[in-house]
Amino acid sequence: MATNIRDDHQTDAVLRTEGLNVYYGNFLALRDIWLDIPKNRVTAFIGPSGCGKSTLLRCYNRLNDLIESFRAEGTIYYYGENLYAPNIDPVEVRRRIGMVFQRPNPFPKSIYENIAFGPRINGFKGNLDELVERSLKQAALWDEVKDKLRQSGLSLSGGQQQRLCIARAIATQPDVILMDEPCSALDPISTLRVEDLLHELKEQYTIVIVTHNMQQASRVSDMTAFFNVQTSEKGGRTGYLVEYDRTENIFQSPQQEATKEYVSGKFG
Repeated sequence: MATNIRDDHQTDAVLRTEGLNVYYGNFLALRDIWLDIPKNRVTAFIGPSGCGKSTLLRCYNRLNDLIESFRAEGTIYYYGENLYAPNIDPVEVRRRIGMVFQRPNPFPKSIYENIAFGPRINGFKGNLDELVERSLKQAALWDEVKDKLRQSGLSLSGGQQQRLCIARAIATQPDVILMDEPCSALDPISTLRVEDLLHELKEQYTIVIVTHNMQQASRVSDMTAFFNVQTSEKGGRTGYLVEYDRTENIFQSPQQEATKEYVSGKFG
């Protein structure tokens, strides 16, 4: 049985990426990434399509392991422990480091069961009713659904479904929440509700969000990493990190010319 991850929360960098190269077969998708994700902050990944933002995000909870051709070189540490060490259980990694996807994807179950399912299969021994209520309250959804918990999660609006997915991620009591363009399929009002929610959630969670929306990154994040893409003669696209800094610095006084051109809308 693979060992679980230790609960050693002494360091301020929750996730530390050192010299990461990501391959799909012989194709280099991400090159030489060095990046620290700080605790209880929202970190945004921005950059043009194909620059590896989502690839890096999925490295953090080992979702890329499910892709047969995936291979990683370098190291990703979670509180100082190598996430890809042989003794680490990927299922435990995904419990600690949850994911909210681009499109809302509720289970075809009741609202209640959407929240209770993960904790139940993880052996949760506490009061499920309390956990469901607390998770929905943290996701700012409880007041809207408390009288219809037995209705299907698929009956909710798109924005409600995405907050349900956030509540579902919270219910397994993670430490980190990864969000891959969580608002791209939502209307402006639902988007603002999710953005407001992020400000509340970072009090308890470390959040990493991939977004194509630079205004969103500037509104919700404390730190911003700008990635760019290099195209080879054969058409291959390799992502790399250009600049990583406090969000206000990235948007108001970037150090790299490519960052300045991207945030000013000259390309992307």
